[in-house]
Amino acid sequence: MNPGDRVHVDRGAATYEGVLMPSTTADHLVIKLEGGYNVGVDRKDADAELLETDVHDVEEAQAAEGISEITFEEELPTIALISTGGTIASTVDYRTGAVTAQFDAEDVLRAVPELAGRANYRGRVVANILSENMTPEVWAELAEAVYEEIENGADGVVVMHGTDTMQYTASALSFMLDTPVPVVFTGSQRSADRPSSDNVMNAVCAVEAAKADHSEVLLCMHATESDDYCALHRGTRVRKNHTSRRNAFETVGAKPLGKIEWETGDLTFRRPAANRGADDLHLAADLDTDVELVKFVPGTSPDFLDIADGASGVVLEGTGLGHVNTEWIDRIDELVDDGTTVVMTSQCLEGRVCDRVYDTGRDLLEAGVVEAGDTLPATAYVKLMWSLANVGSVEETMRRPIAGELQERSVPWT
Repeated sequence: MNPGDRVHVDRGAATYEGVLMPSTTADHLVIKLEGGYNVGVDRKDADAELLETDVHDVEEAQAAEGISEITFEEELPTIALISTGGTIASTVDYRTGAVTAQFDAEDVLRAVPELAGRANYRGRVVANILSENMTPEVWAELAEAVYEEIENGADGVVVMHGTDTMQYTASALSFMLDTPVPVVFTGSQRSADRPSSDNVMNAVCAVEAAKADHSEVLLCMHATESDDYCALHRGTRVRKNHTSRRNAFETVGAKPLGKIEWETGDLTFRRPAANRGADDLHLAADLDTDVELVKFVPGTSPDFLDIADGASGVVLEGTGLGHVNTEWIDRIDELVDDGTTVVMTSQCLEGRVCDRVYDTGRDLLEAGVVEAGDTLPATAYVKLMWSLANVGSVEETMRRPIAGELQERSVPWT
């Protein structure tokens, strides 16, 4: 029996039936019951019967370089599953009760049998880290892996990622990649051992989105607290707005780009999306990581900007229309004179920077600050890294949309 198989287990007077899960010890069977709970059964004196094999034996498909292929039907599309870690790729250590990121892409297939038969899969692990340990260096490795999978014929890519920093990575790939096929990020707010886990629905909807007729870099997560449909957010316009709720992600400044129904897999877009094959595959993964993201708060000394001394760039989260204390302006002027690109964003979730309304804003513009419109601070941080490494006119690039990050107008949601 392998993880992913449906089993019947008798031990004494107790009877269990469900899906066999990966176990961290050789002494126990871990079974996911129909209600969603996991139960650990001591193998000693347990009588286990195989009822159904749900997923192919991926160990035999595992190649030496850590890439596997799992084929169900030749006519199905090929989806590359790339794992970076996170809760969707986590399991419970039954010795400690802690959730740890230790699934590779093949384990995800075993843990989510509902993926079987929807596509042919190529599994690949780029990193096995929790979201807080993500770095720009891993962004570049991930972009290169996605590029290679598409170059090798993948019809779509699903990236499994921790939710806490997923918006940063989705933004990075939006700038780094011109892609002719969908690249869909997904994750899980609640681990697979919990009956309220969102991992199955998010993973299945992400695969369906990766099969669809578009070529966007999207983020696919629960749209509501119920298991009804997933929202499809553009990678550069999304933000995690709740620590633990299943529908934690929101598109800022608009409704989500689209949605995908859980029961049917039907995908609909609210606004135009790039067509599949519209762009040629291109990779520009270089980043200038000498960039700071600084949040202004009342009472902070201008000396706080010393963190940006000698830096290539700094993104400021200003108040309202893009303001900081007037005592900061001379220090900002010095940074600009020393060659640091200073970009202004707003701490407000809606609306855009406009430093032409008040005196403070006009003084900031005169000091050389670059307005980023309604670009989200996290996205502007990533975009500035990418722009410094890949374009000639950084200031001009920060003022215009590259990957849907900057909207032409801030209007009521449509």
